[in-house]
Amino acid sequence: MTDHADTPAAFLTRPDGLRLAYRFRPGAGPALVFLPGYMSDMQGSKAIALDAWAAAQGRAMLRLDYAGCGESEGAFEDGTLASWRDDARLIIDAVVPEGPVLLIGSSMGGWLALLLAQALGARVAGLIGIAAAPDFTDWGFDDAQKATLQREGRLVEPTPYGDQPYVTTRAFWESGEALRLLDGPIAIDGPVRLLQGQADADVPWHIALRTAERLRSADVQTILVKDGDHRLSRPQDIALLIATVARLTES
Repeated sequence: MTDHADTPAAFLTRPDGLRLAYRFRPGAGPALVFLPGYMSDMQGSKAIALDAWAAAQGRAMLRLDYAGCGESEGAFEDGTLASWRDDARLIIDAVVPEGPVLLIGSSMGGWLALLLAQALGARVAGLIGIAAAPDFTDWGFDDAQKATLQREGRLVEPTPYGDQPYVTTRAFWESGEALRLLDGPIAIDGPVRLLQGQADADVPWHIALRTAERLRSADVQTILVKDGDHRLSRPQDIALLIATVARLTES
């Protein structure tokens, strides 16, 4: 089994000249597309584990970094939900221009997966959200934090997930507010699986139920992991993710 975690990234140049990093493993479809969370990248444990599984199964897999994240060029604070959605779409269109895709999004990446699935339509063979966080610009900030964003243009907070503080810009927040999904039907018709920890301190588990309710598709399953945290990256969580991907790729 070839481990692509250390394979050099390939790059795609955005219209504005910024280079976006990605790693693509050719193979059988549907192509797995992993969308990282906020301040995360394609070298996270879930993405690496899925890539190893894809290698063993001979399946196509695309991992990518949004601008300002991981190995992609650009400044993190220049990114917005819309610009990162567009980065992902640009790479998907260039690297996997046809055939079915299975979108797998972690946290913010789950929000992006929902947005991309609506845009890609019939190409989407399925969608898996891992602690998917649609509309977190709405429910994830209290009034004081929103006031700080409006007044100062950015919000800086400590995070347990890394050495760098968690920075949210007003531009990102406004972009998220403009792309909210939970106030109406989410126009996706294919199979959707939502994996959600009930001990998640960042995404309340009822968000997964609300997302399931809003999805137009009848083939939606919400899988609650009672002791699961936000990352869902323990061995048993990874096993659940891989089993979920395997079932969707076989159906």
